[in-house]
Amino acid sequence: MKLVSATHLSLALLACGALQAQGTSQYHRADPQGDNKPFVFNGHSWASKADFIAHGRCKTRVLTPEEAEDEELAFDMAFRREHGKAFDGSLNSLAAVAAVTGGTINVYFHVINNGTGTSNGNIPDSMITAQMNVLNAAYASAGWAFNLIQVDRTTNSSWYTAGPGSTAEKQMKTALRVGSADDLNIYSNNMGGGLLGWATFPSSYAGNPKDDGVVILFSSLPGGTAAPYNLGDTATHEVGHWMGLYHTFQGGCNTRKGDYVSDTAAEKSAAFGCPIGRDTCPRLPGEDPITNFMDYTDDACMDEFSAGQDARMDAQFSTYRFGK
Repeated sequence: MKLVSATHLSLALLACGALQAQGTSQYHRADPQGDNKPFVFNGHSWASKADFIAHGRCKTRVLTPEEAEDEELAFDMAFRREHGKAFDGSLNSLAAVAAVTGGTINVYFHVINNGTGTSNGNIPDSMITAQMNVLNAAYASAGWAFNLIQVDRTTNSSWYTAGPGSTAEKQMKTALRVGSADDLNIYSNNMGGGLLGWATFPSSYAGNPKDDGVVILFSSLPGGTAAPYNLGDTATHEVGHWMGLYHTFQGGCNTRKGDYVSDTAAEKSAAFGCPIGRDTCPRLPGEDPITNFMDYTDDACMDEFSAGQDARMDAQFSTYRFGK
C-alpha cells in the first residue's frame, strides 16, 4: 500500500470527471414503453427493467436512513480516534491530518468456475487484464491504482452459484481470501438471480475480515455477455462500495444526508439505461447523477466519481483499511 500526500490528492481532484469512458453523444433518454416490458437478464426473468433494478443488480447491503446515520456516527468517532479531528466531507479535513489520499491497492482475483471454457465462468487472463485496465482508468482521477498480484482458479459448482449471505459464499471466502484490510479480493462467479455483484463496506472488515471483498458476475467483465453491463463497470461500482461509497440514490429525496457526499445531487431512485436530464428530486439542486459510477445506469453511461466521493473514499480507507 502506497501512502500519497494530500497535495497529490488536490492535484488529482482537479482532473476529477475529466476521464470519459464514452462520449455523451451516445447517451439516450429513457424509453418508458420499452422499460415496462418484460426484461430477461442472465437467464432470470423480470416484469420490467424497473423490477430488475429494484430487486436485482447490486446486492451490497442497502442501509435504512437510521442505519446509515448510525454508521456515520461510528465513522465520525473512528475518524476522530485515528486523526484527532472530525471529517467534514471536504479536502480540508484530509489535508489537516496524516491520511491516505491515494495509492496502489493490491488485488487478488479468484476465478470460480463450473468447468473449462468461458461459458463455464473460467474467464481467460485477457478478460482479467481488461478488467484491471477499466478499474485503473475509472479511479485514476482520484489518485488510486490497482495492482494485480495473483489469479487463482477454482472449479466448484456450489461456489460457482454462491449468492450473498449464503453458506457457499462463506466457504468460498474463508478458503480463498488473502491479505489484510487494504488488499482487494475479487471473486468472479455466476451467482444467478439476475445479480451483477455485491461488496462489503470498509467498516465491516474488523468484525468479519474473511467476508471482506467484492463478488462480480463473470460475464460482466469487458468482453463478457452481460450486455449492457459488460464493459467492466460492475467491478468499478462494487469496488466503490468496498472503498466506502453508498449508492447515489441512498436516502432518496427525503433526507438531508443522502449518500453523505455533498456534491452528488439527490436522487429519488436508481436510474437505468442512460436517461439524460432525469430529475427525480426537482425541488433540490441538480439533475440526477446518472453518469456517476455509483448509480445503476448502463456501463456505457457511467464515467465519473465526484470530488466529494474521492474525499470520502480517502477518509474511509484511512480510517478502516490502511495498515489494518
